[in-house]
Amino acid sequence: MENPFESRPRVFVIDDELDIAKLLVVILQMNLFDAIPYSDPLIALNAAKATPPDYLISDIVMPGMSGIELAIAVQREVPKCKVLLFSGQIGASELIAAAIEQGHSFELVQKPIHPTRMVEAIRKL
Repeated sequence: MENPFESRPRVFVIDDELDIAKLLVVILQMNLFDAIPYSDPLIALNAAKATPPDYLISDIVMPGMSGIELAIAVQREVPKCKVLLFSGQIGASELIAAAIEQGHSFELVQKPIHPTRMVEAIRKL
């Protein structure tokens, strides 16, 4: 029997609030993505090394490792991985600007975001 997730793009969703990551995963799965939630960026990074994602969606402000640091590390391991960062923090755009100055490019959406707009943002990457 064919695996229905096999042809779906793999998406890692990282947020230190696991309930938020899980909610986004449900929305993405309903929109034909194979999405996996993570609350720990280091675990997500190790998973990306083992099973490379097509997309990385991450909160920016998290304990231990920021979403930007995670995105940079994942793209080193998986150069084709597309990244969408999200945040409800006011200082997030400054963090993105600093990453851009260092030669990185990430899309940013602000929390809260309607699920439909999140899916649209991913498909535009």
